[in-house]
Amino acid sequence: MRLTQRFVALTLACSLAIQPARADELPELGDIASSEFSLSTEKKIGMQIMHDIRWREPAYLDDADIETYLNQLGGRLAAVSNDPGFGFTFFAINDPNINAFAMPGGYIGVHTGLILSSQTESELAGVLGHEISHVTQRHIARQIYQSKQIGMASMVAMALALLAARSSGQVAGAAIAGTQAGAISAQLAFSRDFEREADRQGFDILRKAGFDVRGMAAFFARLQQAVRLYENNATAYLRTHPLSGERLSDMQNREQAVPYRQVVDSVDFHLVRAKVRAMQGTPREAVKDFEALLQEKKFASEGAIHYGLAYARYRLRDWSGAEKEVEAARRLKVTAAMLEHLRADIRLAQGDTAGGLAIYRDAMVRYPLNLALVYGFGTSLTGVRRFDDSLRFAEAQLRNYPEDVRLHKLRAESYAGLGQRAMQHRALAEVFILQGQTAGAIEQLQLAQKAGDANFYEMSSIDARLREMKRRQIDELKEKRN
Repeated sequence: MRLTQRFVALTLACSLAIQPARADELPELGDIASSEFSLSTEKKIGMQIMHDIRWREPAYLDDADIETYLNQLGGRLAAVSNDPGFGFTFFAINDPNINAFAMPGGYIGVHTGLILSSQTESELAGVLGHEISHVTQRHIARQIYQSKQIGMASMVAMALALLAARSSGQVAGAAIAGTQAGAISAQLAFSRDFEREADRQGFDILRKAGFDVRGMAAFFARLQQAVRLYENNATAYLRTHPLSGERLSDMQNREQAVPYRQVVDSVDFHLVRAKVRAMQGTPREAVKDFEALLQEKKFASEGAIHYGLAYARYRLRDWSGAEKEVEAARRLKVTAAMLEHLRADIRLAQGDTAGGLAIYRDAMVRYPLNLALVYGFGTSLTGVRRFDDSLRFAEAQLRNYPEDVRLHKLRAESYAGLGQRAMQHRALAEVFILQGQTAGAIEQLQLAQKAGDANFYEMSSIDARLREMKRRQIDELKEKRN
């Protein structure tokens, strides 16, 4: 699945009026960090694009296990990068093309095709390190920056055009053809200088984070070999990240200066690859696929294959079969939050509410930083209509993660289940605020005012938040005009 044609067409339509800067007119890194294009402005652009992807793009993969893993892996890499203060968010796109793309403000998309094609965790980490470097070196900012007259809306449009082309080069190319947007096409791929800089920075990130630095060159060399075999079918990643022999040689030369150390892949890496594979096709096709892998012994981790088969059977609603495969993985000493997450959901699907929730509680103690378990437990509470419990749980977790959109949604759903309409809208307003949608937040707060079931303290909170959002809306309109 590619980013949809509608999303790409809308993106490009917004960007056609923008006259792109020539490469020799782009500012230096010091200039780009100035007030004309601040870090906060770049973060706002990324937030707006991320909002569009989450709400309008069907290819966005809203899977807590996969997103949690990508953010744990990416967070490990970002922690040793020269992050100027963005903070990074990693998310998955359900697309078989081998690709990843960086967006303004530290948002990095990872295609499922990249996850499946990475033979080791160090290979996947190498690509993420490369993308992190595009952000920390502000390559995207330099591409979309043009002059003091370019406003936020224009910069968002340009960033969306770059994203659309990187994520779906063929669709974007068709949309551009025959229009005045031809001048933009020169900016749709990173320059060779940018790529070399991202290689160097990404290599250092990989080394500092404790991964096998040979993973980066190994992955790119395999892509290059695939291109030689299929000349007219270059991968999406190579179309948007041009790979020269010089770049590959440079990576391999840097490897030789680093002593070899064996790095074992994490259990989660194998489980995430298995889950992505188990999501493909129909449930019956997925079951047959994993049964064949087990029979033919084609796997790097037998426990992960049992997990993949368990998830495929879960999709098929074969609860007993799914539970059998989970237990097979546990007998192979597989211990992971993802396995406990699936184990709990299988129990709940069979009507064993107490058993499923108990598994979740135990798992959250063993894996306290795993947000997929947090979301799963909260959703399970609302699923069995324990809205008082889910509300208390959401509010407790929000003390640790105050900007977590999923937890605010859980709180809103809990209030809805309890029939507290004013506070439901108040909670939904926070969701809109976190996604950069001030107008939507104002609408929800006005609905909260009109609901008629808030007490004095709740109404005071609603009124104060509404005044704050109206002031923010005025500031945003001023910013757009300027």
